[in-house]
Amino acid sequence: MDISYAEFMGSWERNDQIPESQAPEFAFIGRSNVGKSSLINMLCNRKKLAKTSSTPGKTQLINLFKIEKGFNFCDLPGYGYAKVSKTKRDAFNRMINHYLRERKNLFNLFILLDMRVPMQELDINFINWCGTNEVPFIIIGTKSDAIKPNKIEARIKEYEEKLSESWAEIPTIITTSSKSKLGKDVLLNFIFNGVKSLEG
Repeated sequence: MDISYAEFMGSWERNDQIPESQAPEFAFIGRSNVGKSSLINMLCNRKKLAKTSSTPGKTQLINLFKIEKGFNFCDLPGYGYAKVSKTKRDAFNRMINHYLRERKNLFNLFILLDMRVPMQELDINFINWCGTNEVPFIIIGTKSDAIKPNKIEARIKEYEEKLSESWAEIPTIITTSSKSKLGKDVLLNFIFNGVKSLEG
């Protein structure tokens, strides 16, 4: 199972500017520089579909991509640290919150966590916010190639222990690497099966 077609549709700074769509949408979010754009490129077999940067806070707009078989990807601005003003960060938060609450065709949110570091308080707060606001999501551990294999299982256990403080049922966690393509098939199966379920 693979994606053979993907097209950049545009970037918007306000939710009311985003074109309405009936296609199921899969959005990507995480702390700045967590690897959102790299993951989108890996899933789509493209190197430069989504713009990547080593500079935190590069994605400052809502970027939409039309994917084959009638679904969309959405690359959201990162939350947390970025070299922008507090006013700009507040604007990001309002934009993200409004998108997640009001985007009618949002099928699932992928919350990305950098596996090189422990889960941050900012992450758990955002995950809990999604639960409170009934935003469907799964957690994606990124950059797993940058840590030793025996550390991956330990990191997942850390995530689960942290989440268990707030969640009776631990959310789904998928381990990925944009470099080695670990987790690609698992994520694509989730996406394609989700789209198929809507077709009845």
